[in-house]
Amino acid sequence: MSESQFQTAVIELAKLNGYRLVYHTHDSRRSVPGFPDLVLVSEHRQRALFRELKTSKGRLSPEQFDWISSMQLAKLNAGVWRPEDLTNGHILQDLRGKA
Repeated sequence: MSESQFQTAVIELAKLNGYRLVYHTHDSRRSVPGFPDLVLVSEHRQRALFRELKTSKGRLSPEQFDWISSMQLAKLNAGVWRPEDLTNGHILQDLRGKA
């Protein structure tokens, strides 16, 4: 699964689960370095998720790690998703707000 296919699958699953607002930085060269790939917002679920999408072997840059860890310390729902998280149900659990 390519990164593009993975991102498309994640966005489709998010929309199917009530995430009406989806933000993706289309040109990261003009954005703050390290900001997560996706911001997903569901008013119905009262949730906002900040997620960096990585391949199975992809590593976070120092800037990505800084954003995600700082968001987590600020009690925001931030993290990393990988293609295996789509197949093992982790992404769906996150979208639905289940531990």
